[in-house]
Amino acid sequence: MSVCLALGLAWLGGSMISRAQNLVPLPITVPAATFQGTPPDEKPDPSIDGNTNRPPFMAPAGVTNVALHKKVTSGYTNASPEVLAKITDGEKDSSQEENVVMLRRGVQWVQIDLESRQEIFAIVIWHAHDKKKVYHDVVVQVADGPDFTAAQNARTLFNNDVENKDGQGIGKDREYFETNEGKLVDAKGAKARYVRLYSNGSTGGTFNEYTEVEVYGRPAK
Repeated sequence: MSVCLALGLAWLGGSMISRAQNLVPLPITVPAATFQGTPPDEKPDPSIDGNTNRPPFMAPAGVTNVALHKKVTSGYTNASPEVLAKITDGEKDSSQEENVVMLRRGVQWVQIDLESRQEIFAIVIWHAHDKKKVYHDVVVQVADGPDFTAAQNARTLFNNDVENKDGQGIGKDREYFETNEGKLVDAKGAKARYVRLYSNGSTGGTFNEYTEVEVYGRPAK
């Protein structure tokens, strides 16, 4: 008998959790696809994650999208609060231009205040899936405070910025093709109040786009 079984533990995404908890698939609603296949000018790259048809992500029962309608801020100060609010409004159809938030070219970040400390199991990001493209230098972090300092327990959950263009350290995660499924980042039960996401344009253009970000969690104990 393995140690995990002897202790009554099971794997949840990339973390371990007690079998006493009831695990269920996250209730992620996937918008309709708005493209087909890989663009003819997009050369296959073995370093890019092309996986689709993501299997259900298991989490404890009762976990919900705690980012819905929460306040969003950005390092791009010209983005109004009304525009940034679209990132957590529940609308994921990027074929509708009014659902997509456009931030200026170069490294940009957006930040979500969950209003209280949450135990986070997954973060799902939809930049814009109107075309199949790769977003560059994607970094996902969580912290207890809004400044994302070491004193505020800032932690990086995902980083595919291999050249440290975002200034958040060299990442080891793979770039990926954006699809209507969004990018799911396993948060492994991290406890935090704030979520920050970096990007630096895409193969589709130099501007940064966000359609929706969902954070699946529950109040932290």
